[in-house]
Amino acid sequence: MDRTLQGMTIVVTGASSGLGREAAKTLAERGAEVAVVGRNPERTRAVAAEVGGQAFLADFASFGEVRALADALLERYPSITVLANNAGGLVSKRTMTEDGHELTIQSNFLSPFLLTRLLLPRLEATASAAGIDPVTDAAGHAVRVISTASVANRVGQLRLDDLDWEKRRWNGGWRAYGTAKIATILFTRELARRTRDTGIAAYSFHPGFVSTRFGADSRLMKVGALFGNGGLSITPQAGAAPLVHLATAESIPSPSGTYFDGVQPNGASSKQARDLALAGDLWAAAEKLTGVAAVR
Repeated sequence: MDRTLQGMTIVVTGASSGLGREAAKTLAERGAEVAVVGRNPERTRAVAAEVGGQAFLADFASFGEVRALADALLERYPSITVLANNAGGLVSKRTMTEDGHELTIQSNFLSPFLLTRLLLPRLEATASAAGIDPVTDAAGHAVRVISTASVANRVGQLRLDDLDWEKRRWNGGWRAYGTAKIATILFTRELARRTRDTGIAAYSFHPGFVSTRFGADSRLMKVGALFGNGGLSITPQAGAAPLVHLATAESIPSPSGTYFDGVQPNGASSKQARDLALAGDLWAAAEKLTGVAAVR
């Protein structure tokens, strides 16, 4: 059973195309007010107009733009029910951001981490106002943080001393991307631990091999795209389905922190992605790298 989304604000990053756009459309159709976050001005504004939501522009290659995004969201919305961290992608050529970090780890993990941390007080206030007891109604958390991960986490190797991939071969960026998705899963697990008494739940999910603009400059992705929906890839609508489910289900009968493969809980993940001690260490490292104050 799905909960009513009337009166709920849902923030979807990476919403200017692909599964983010499809998720924004479906969530808006079900009654949510959707904050459409994207990097491309034309596409982001077009999607916002299509769904009757508000467009917010931010390039996750810039911490400054992420901070400005958080300020804009906090000014616009007195409550935020769902934060969907969907921005990110595969970068085939190693690229450094203006903040001095490798683009893959920043756009897929560090910037979503920063945005979540900046919005966390508002998310907690929204959960508190909903009046749901996090102990007696653990599966029905009112407020949710949902992050797009990937089965590619199984080919990653997280090194806290080399998050920017300076000491290893790039090899088309796939292992760096998989590493960023390990970070996403670990971030979700640690966020769940830190918010366990607040009425907030955190989930991550693998959407499937989605036929979108993702990884458009990757040779492997271009070959995969040739197979279309009958082969390796699925439609953006199908890829958006797990995000929509995790945002709209009345209750999620899996613990906060769970990683899903589609809508199935406990998806296949690397040993590192299940390392709770590493999750805590990564959180501390991310706080230092993004410049947010330590909490809990």
